[in-house]
Amino acid sequence: PEPCALFQCHGCYAVLGDSLELCAQEPRLGVLVCYKVTNDVVCQDLLVCALEGALQGCSYYALSCRSCDLVVGFVLYSAPKRLACLRGLFCFVKDKIRCYVLKKQRIIEASEVDFPAVTIKE
Repeated sequence: PEPCALFQCHGCYAVLGDSLELCAQEPRLGVLVCYKVTNDVVCQDLLVCALEGALQGCSYYALSCRSCDLVVGFVLYSAPKRLACLRGLFCFVKDKIRCYVLKKQRIIEASEVDFPAVTIKE
């Protein structure tokens, strides 16, 4: 798939995942959703309940970078119907990651990379 990219921590450039594991994009939340991540991603033990914002009504576990402890995303534990399809998947917040685009051999902010439209149903 074009573009193939590695997802890197915004803080320390550790590799967190890649676009081959990309299964959805959620523009309302500003996240890239993946089936798998690398060992450099730590899923925190503390369950967080969101009382406001885009994740209001959701419970989730924060994802952080093993190298620098930057929170880079979340895994939804419980969610309203509109976000239920994301439960149990790795959601990287675009503002917290960078993409190394293989074809261009450049690091680009994740918010600036156009991935082909994918949905969890595909």
